[in-house]
Amino acid sequence: MKKTYILEDLDCANCAAKIEEAVGKLDGVSKSTVTLLTQKLVVEVEEGKVSGLLKEIKRIVKKFEPDVEVIEK
Repeated sequence: MKKTYILEDLDCANCAAKIEEAVGKLDGVSKSTVTLLTQKLVVEVEEGKVSGLLKEIKRIVKKFEPDVEVIEK
């Protein structure tokens, strides 16, 4: 299952790479891609692992970029 999130106000390429890597290591996530230009995070996740995913993504994003807002699309 593919989920897309907007990372509003993301402007750091290094932080984007760290977010992409950390989200990719979450349980049930098979692929994580951050596109800095569009400020999008696309995650491929197992069907049963979607619950709580947004909370974990927000936690990771705040760790690297405290001012970035995560919006589920």
